[in-house]
Amino acid sequence: MNSSSDRNPVILIHGIWDTKTIFNKMSAHLTQLGWLVHSLNLTPNDGSLGLDLLAKQLADYISQTFHPSQSIDIVGYSMGGLVSRYYVQRLGGINRVQRFITISSPHRGTLTAYSLPLAGYVDMRPDSSFLQDLDQDVAMLKRINFTSMWTPFDVMILPSHSSQMPVGREVKLNIWMHRQMVTDSQSINALVEELKAPIKNQIPR
Repeated sequence: MNSSSDRNPVILIHGIWDTKTIFNKMSAHLTQLGWLVHSLNLTPNDGSLGLDLLAKQLADYISQTFHPSQSIDIVGYSMGGLVSRYYVQRLGGINRVQRFITISSPHRGTLTAYSLPLAGYVDMRPDSSFLQDLDQDVAMLKRINFTSMWTPFDVMILPSHSSQMPVGREVKLNIWMHRQMVTDSQSINALVEELKAPIKNQIPR
């Protein structure tokens, strides 16, 4: 089971100030292993737009790229994890996403988001209305394969354990830098294992 022919397409969602090129190494590795990998540039990427509006860009990309019956897997890095989470929890993604993996995402906010008064930064502050809204029904993520990958050494996500979640699986990695979480072989190999995991409540074909 889970040969390359029956794997879902994987969508990689970048973080603030990044573009899809941050996933070059990860994307190449997944492609080599047989996954069909997609990514898009969220615009603007500077935190000036609320994360709900960035999630709408993701929703539009998915609806324009894939057949409505096509199941997908999503990997969200840093801010991209929260953008993806909004898509899953608020824009209908829960009905088609089967594996959802976040990498160093500030699920409980980050103190670094106080550095600028922009909408996207405000959404990522601890106890923001954006995060409180998503936390109200976070239990819905139990319906899919949800995994949070994080490192205790992260100095972009403060405190680092803000990446932990009360639901799903947790993968804790001893990787030194925030950006290395999408380039380090340890992290990429851990992601591969999560993408290989049998989905919950899988309907036999």
